[in-house]
Formats: sequence, C-alpha cells, structure tokens
Amino acid sequence: MARNARITLIFGGFVTAIAAAFYPIFFHPLAHKSDYQQVQKANREGINQADIQPVGVKMWSDPYKPSDK
Repeated sequence: MARNARITLIFGGFVTAIAAAFYPIFFHPLAHKSDYQQVQKANREGINQADIQPVGVKMWSDPYKPSDK
C-alpha cells in the first residue's frame, strides 16, 4: 500500500505543479479582464496603430468585443 501512496503523491504533486503554473498565465487574466484592459488602454494611449502597423497586415481588433456584422 505504501507504493501506491507514493505514486499517488508524486502524481498529485505533478498535477498541482502544472495547475500552479497555469493559474497566473491563463486563469488570472480571464478572471480579471477589466484590470488588464485598463492597463493596456493606459499603455497604448497616444499611439496611432496605423503608423506602426506593417504593410499588408490586417489591423488588430479586440477578439472579445462583439463584431458589428
């Protein structure tokens, strides 16, 4: 029974480490979307996107904003 408990602890530790790594990368920004939008609005203030956009590349738009189609 001790061998099974050790394998379970190792596997559980691995799953916990993966979850701990994914939380700040994926889940925190999804849960705090308005905070990130405010930061990006402040960072991009005064920047004209058309001036820095490479030629031939589609203009970036917010993928979370509903389209007007």
